[in-house]
Amino acid sequence: MKTLLVTGATAGFGAAIVERFVGNGWRAVATGRRQDRLDALAERLGRDRVHTACFDIRDADAMAAALDAIPAPFRDVDLLVNNAGLALGTAPAPACDLAQWRQMIDTNVTALVAITHRLLPVLIERRGAIVNIGSIAGVYPYAGGNVYGATKAFVEQFSLNLRSDLHGTGVRVSVIEPGLAETEFTLVRTGWDQAASDTLYAGAQPITAADIAESTWWIANLPPHLNINRLEVMPVSQSLAGLQIHRAP
Repeated sequence: MKTLLVTGATAGFGAAIVERFVGNGWRAVATGRRQDRLDALAERLGRDRVHTACFDIRDADAMAAALDAIPAPFRDVDLLVNNAGLALGTAPAPACDLAQWRQMIDTNVTALVAITHRLLPVLIERRGAIVNIGSIAGVYPYAGGNVYGATKAFVEQFSLNLRSDLHGTGVRVSVIEPGLAETEFTLVRTGWDQAASDTLYAGAQPITAADIAESTWWIANLPPHLNINRLEVMPVSQSLAGLQIHRAP
C-alpha cells in the first residue's frame, strides 16, 4: 500500500486529494493547522488509513516534531503533495501590508522547501514523486498579484530545478498550476468576505477541488518512466487577459 503526505489538507485541494487517494487504496498523512478538520477527515476516511498531523507549516520545530512522530505504517512516503499556501490581500504593492507579504513567503516558499528537503531521503529511497501546487499567477502577472504571484513563480522554478537535481534517482517532480478555482482561497485572501468570493466565481464554472485531486491522481499513477513537468489547468471560462495600458489624461 502506497502512502502520500499532503500539506494544507484541512480544506480545498488538500482535503480533496486525501479523499481521492485514500478512496483508491492509499494511506495518507494529512497535515494542517485546524485539528477539528483533520479529525473529521480521518473519521470519515478511517484512522487506519489517515494519520493527522496538526501544525503551522511555518513553524520549523513543530513540523520536525510532527514528522518525527509519524507512526511506522505511514513513514514510507511515496508521494509528497505540497499544497499548503495562501494569498493575502488584493491591493497594489504600495498599499500592501508587509506582514502579509512575509506570511505568503514563509508559507508558500520557505515552508515548502523545508518540508521537501526533510522528506527527500525517503522519497529517493522509495523512488517516489513530488507534486507541488503552484498557480497560473506564477506565470501571468496581474494587478494585485505582487508577492503571491512571485511565490508561485518560485514554486514553478523550484520544481523544475529540483527535477534536475534528482536526475537519475527515479523521483518524479511535477507542478500543477491551477487558474480560477473555487475553494476557500478567495475567502482567505479577502479576510473571509463571502460576497467578494461569490462575485468572483459567479457564472464562471471554476475549477473545483475535485478537479485538482483528479489531476494529481493522474500524475501520480502514470507509468514510472513518465514525468509531467508542469501542468497548467484553467476552466474553459477563463483565458489569458490583455496587457494593461495607462494613458495620460
